[in-house]
Amino acid sequence: MAQTLLAFDAHPADPHVGFELGWDHAHHGVVPPPEQLHDGNPLFQGWRAGQACFGARTLGASRLARSWLQLRLFAWQRGLAFELGQVTPHYLGQLDVPLCPVTRQPLGAADTSIDRVCDQAGYAAGNLVMMSRAANRAKGGCRWEDALVHAEQAKAAPDGLHGGLDSATWARVAVLVSFVTPLPHAQVAKLPLLLQPPNRLRLLNPVQGLQALVTREMGRPDGTLRLRALTALLPSETMRTDFHRFLSALLPRLLAARQGDEGFALRHALEDAWRDERVNRCWQRFAVPLDEALIDTLLQRCASLAGTRTLLHERRAATEGWALERAGRASTPAEAERRHDAWRVAQRHAGRGTIGASRSRTPDGHLPA
Repeated sequence: MAQTLLAFDAHPADPHVGFELGWDHAHHGVVPPPEQLHDGNPLFQGWRAGQACFGARTLGASRLARSWLQLRLFAWQRGLAFELGQVTPHYLGQLDVPLCPVTRQPLGAADTSIDRVCDQAGYAAGNLVMMSRAANRAKGGCRWEDALVHAEQAKAAPDGLHGGLDSATWARVAVLVSFVTPLPHAQVAKLPLLLQPPNRLRLLNPVQGLQALVTREMGRPDGTLRLRALTALLPSETMRTDFHRFLSALLPRLLAARQGDEGFALRHALEDAWRDERVNRCWQRFAVPLDEALIDTLLQRCASLAGTRTLLHERRAATEGWALERAGRASTPAEAERRHDAWRVAQRHAGRGTIGASRSRTPDGHLPA
């Protein structure tokens, strides 16, 4: 991944973060960009200090480590929050995909971007996705409903495009952004799954988690067996009938679309099956009456039957580290200094002799691709 690096005369974010970023550049043996190498820059100071500490004993600079450092620099220069506990080089590797989930086009090194899905949140686990630069630029900070409007505008345009994307692509942008946007159940239950959740993305609307799991099972050779077991958990005959109607509407479209398909072709066929009006009508009839407790039970049961790793979180835990209270902005230096001073006092009271970086880990929450 290559991020556009912009230099600013004044760094809006915490200088401690810049110093640590420079230190980590030295730890991995990576020279910061030339525009960062000047006195007074906390990143440059951290890099020089790290060089003095590590010398030639560096960790090495893998592709993922370089991407991680570039992404952190990108966030720091813009004063955006970056959560270090879970967003690691290894985590970024789990976002790697050969095709952009939005445009469905192959991703090359020069056309790849890892960025936030919710622009009102920071760079944090569950809010990052790999996509093409063109899709990322077009998405910008638009809300899911804005993307739906753009889809209609593209459909009406003479060239079939709006902002460089066609109507179907804008519809996938809308679904992608909806995943990380808390919405009323009755509203989100009516959205077709035109894009399956990218790996590690956290879904804030439980019904979309169920929608994604059921769709994925439909694409597996033995998935219908697990869906039958899931049907038995439904508490009423009406619900079981409605679920069967939905599966009956979806299955023939998949069979027709996926002849010979595998991998991403099958994934796209599953997404495109949701364009059918009857499929959506049957899904809404089943999904709208569901409540959150029943959805959680169905998700847990379906995940255990399929042997997949699906973690369910309360809303607050799912967005931990997203800096939503600051609209994704990093702490001001004054706020960070107050927290750092309080932490140093706590360390002294605990009787510890050294001060080091303290990074806490929180559970992952995602629906794997």
